[in-house]
Amino acid sequence: MQKLTRVLGVAGLVLGLTLGASVAAQAADRPDSWVTLKAKLALMTTDGVDTWDLNVDTVKGAVTLHGKVATEEAKKKAEAVAAGIEGAKSVKNLLQVVPKPNREAVEDVDDVVKTNVDKALDADPALKDVEVASVNKGVVLLRGTVETLALHVKAVDTASRVRGVRRVSTEITTKAETE
Repeated sequence: MQKLTRVLGVAGLVLGLTLGASVAAQAADRPDSWVTLKAKLALMTTDGVDTWDLNVDTVKGAVTLHGKVATEEAKKKAEAVAAGIEGAKSVKNLLQVVPKPNREAVEDVDDVVKTNVDKALDADPALKDVEVASVNKGVVLLRGTVETLALHVKAVDTASRVRGVRRVSTEITTKAETE
């Protein structure tokens, strides 16, 4: 009986290590497009990182950030966010720190912002299951379900382009999370 218990214990250990290695290998082998989209989504929804001129490229897991951010703090934060993306093997931060251009600050009422974001989302049939959960001082919270990660990014981008939106947070779920 002890021998059987030992054999089962060893078999369980081997199985556990094999499954753990498989999951780690899968994470390391995420497609570049998946890593890029996850990084863009994370950056678009991170407080303190303005994505007005920030681009992300990924080649063989190496993420490159380029464009402009307003502060050195935003540059460091963007790099940390990108480094935390599953499948990102390294991050090359080529962001330039350039103060924001004089963009007109718009103080629209939250109800007007909600209406306008809803209209923008409704204009795209692929985003029909995404809605505005709330708006608080220009911060829009989206919820719903989309088919792909690319549509998740599109929903956040669509909302962020609406006048009066300061930042977008998301509770959107993606049906094809393992793209």
